[in-house]
Amino acid sequence: MGGAALSGALWLGLLWAGSGAGGSCSGKCCEGRDAACVGEGWRERGGYGTCYCDGGCRRAGDCCHDHGQACPALPCIVGEWSHWSGCVEQCQPHLRVRRRYVQQEPKNGGDPCPALEEKAGCLEYLTYRGKDCGHEHVPAFITTSEYGKERKRRAASSLQPSDKEDAGYCVEFKTESLSHHCALENRPYARWMQYLREGHTVCVACQPPAINTDTHRCSGDGHNTDGGKILHWEAVGNSQCQGTWKKIRQLKHCSCPLVHSFIFT
Repeated sequence: MGGAALSGALWLGLLWAGSGAGGSCSGKCCEGRDAACVGEGWRERGGYGTCYCDGGCRRAGDCCHDHGQACPALPCIVGEWSHWSGCVEQCQPHLRVRRRYVQQEPKNGGDPCPALEEKAGCLEYLTYRGKDCGHEHVPAFITTSEYGKERKRRAASSLQPSDKEDAGYCVEFKTESLSHHCALENRPYARWMQYLREGHTVCVACQPPAINTDTHRCSGDGHNTDGGKILHWEAVGNSQCQGTWKKIRQLKHCSCPLVHSFIFT
């Protein structure tokens, strides 16, 4: 056999060895970066020699040629969010929680799991036994209007009578000042604070159960004040995000854009 023919035969032999039955990663897959998950053969990105079958080989660029087939990347899969819980503590600004659970763990370098828990600000006016907390909250405590949807869901599922509840109302304010902590807020449940701006008009809905049963008002709504009075507000979930505003008018329904719509908590 001539030299060229012999060289070609050796080359074909190497190709066959590198892509042979079973593959370099067959039975060698493992999670994370693990030097024990090693093979011998062609690499995905070219070259022949030592290659790896672990979950970190893609980032390192040294996967064996059959890694994708023998060790397919499986992303993390999570379920739907649960309903929001009630406030962790009653009668003061605090946090509510919702969770979701892992249905499939990531494998072989698949996408990691997203956050499994979110927290958001809240304030409730009744104790766990249904008794009124018995005090006013000043300044006005506000949170995202999304909290209103959760309140309605919980009210619909409760056994307490609601036929005498106030329908609620809306108050428009012009923001005068706010702390820099609002713009710095980047936690998923509190990003709504980033949309607070000086000089913007915002709508704040007054809804049950934030409506006081005696006054039929929400605390801090600026009732009986003219447009020149400076009123204070605070974002529930981050006590450092606070500021002032002036009341513009009271309406039956809110009509501000979603990012400028809030509720009294």
